[in-house]
Amino acid sequence: MLILTRRPGEAIRIGENIRLVVLQSAPGKVRLGIEGPLDLRILREELYAQISQGNQAAVAPQGVSLAHWVAGTVAGTVAASVDIPVDLPPNGESR
Repeated sequence: MLILTRRPGEAIRIGENIRLVVLQSAPGKVRLGIEGPLDLRILREELYAQISQGNQAAVAPQGVSLAHWVAGTVAGTVAASVDIPVDLPPNGESR
């Protein structure tokens, strides 16, 4: 972990496209501004953890932890399939 000291108005660059600016500081609180590409997802840590937990719960079967489900250790091997509609020509001929 890189630890830096910055004052309000000072910035830090992360790569070519991300700029982190200290907007305001007070005892026990820092206000940051983040500039980056529009396709870059920027989340607060607690929100990221909440979304990650929700995604894991949605993937794993009820009552089974994601780790067990992925490892296939619950009642042998867990198999999953997804049907994806595909528009193919008759008899597999190419178009």
